[in-house]
Amino acid sequence: MKINYFKPSVRVIFYMIIAIVLVAIFIFMLFGSEIAANKMNPQPTSQQIPVSEKVKIFHDNIFVADLHADSLLWGRNLLESTKGHVDLPKLISGGVDLQVFSAVTKTPSGINIESNSDKTDNILYMALAQQWPIETWKSLFARAEYQANRLKWFIKGSQGKLKLIGTKKDLHNLIEKPISEPHVTGVILSIEGAHALEGNLTNLKRLYDIGYRMISPSHFFDTEIGGSIHGELKYGLTELGVEWVTEMESRGMAIDLSHASSKTMDDILSLATRPVIVSHTGVKGTCDNQRNLSDEHIRKVAGSGGLIGIGFWPTAVCGSEISDIVRAIKYVIELVGVDYVALGSDFDGAVSVIIDAGRLPELTQALITEGISDTDIEKIMGGNVAQFFLKSLPKESIEQ
Repeated sequence: MKINYFKPSVRVIFYMIIAIVLVAIFIFMLFGSEIAANKMNPQPTSQQIPVSEKVKIFHDNIFVADLHADSLLWGRNLLESTKGHVDLPKLISGGVDLQVFSAVTKTPSGINIESNSDKTDNILYMALAQQWPIETWKSLFARAEYQANRLKWFIKGSQGKLKLIGTKKDLHNLIEKPISEPHVTGVILSIEGAHALEGNLTNLKRLYDIGYRMISPSHFFDTEIGGSIHGELKYGLTELGVEWVTEMESRGMAIDLSHASSKTMDDILSLATRPVIVSHTGVKGTCDNQRNLSDEHIRKVAGSGGLIGIGFWPTAVCGSEISDIVRAIKYVIELVGVDYVALGSDFDGAVSVIIDAGRLPELTQALITEGISDTDIEKIMGGNVAQFFLKSLPKESIEQ
């Protein structure tokens, strides 16, 4: 007897494939972003340092600031406790008074610290997974605008615990707030890479009006503004970049040299009339790799009156313990003085950080244990950042 097995038609097979693809897309959009965020920003595994009651009180009474977090990229609700490195509960428990949030608008596939092209776009997949507005699928400017709007949404939902800082007055009011009042964390908007301008300096005013106050010329690839230390050509500041420096300074927007090529750094430092900042970095003196600052550039940044934010991830400090962060901080102090060093964690930056925002009191404890004076610790933990922005921020108000 001949057995007739069921053979699906071409149409049935086609519909089955479509169904599988749709289910895969649904799962990707529902869980893909969260899975990526947790995998790329793992929880700190460094040994915890016991913090004495005296140090807790000291930490709570000093101004604490961090210069770099990429938390707006990942789609988490920052008002709730999350698996990320930064959220409102961690900012409160860590005593963070000022957090800079940076918008990432494009990164290359196979990202590395040696050489990358601008031909691929990882952030497109993030935008699709998180269902960002359609205009963000192609426009880097729209991605910056969207991430700023996300932060403003968090501010509105924070019941006054987050405040957008865009002017000297905003920051002064934050600093002078009585200790008896509930904790408030000020937030400043930054952008990793001027490719978000899309080659048009008119967009700089638009970003300023949105609330951005700091931008770097490049991120992981060379841009229309200047070369990246991780780019293919690593060139210096372009003609458009020269105009960009002037425009940035005229608006009171800080120039961030993080990720810039050595030539771009030199070009900007020779042109700048205002202090510049390196928001998140390591130093070659304790961790010699392409990502980190040379002694020459440390001296030049300090010579501008600027700041060097020491990162919390292994590539920055060549280690995975709090002592490795302290070692890099001390190196900068010994080279140029305590007035030019700050914290530049790179929280939620697709890296494994040594501590998250909630564990910052441990860093204060480690600095004290190392014998650094209370006065210098106040500067390192945030006093220098406060002074930098009190001088550099504009006077004009921005929309909350």
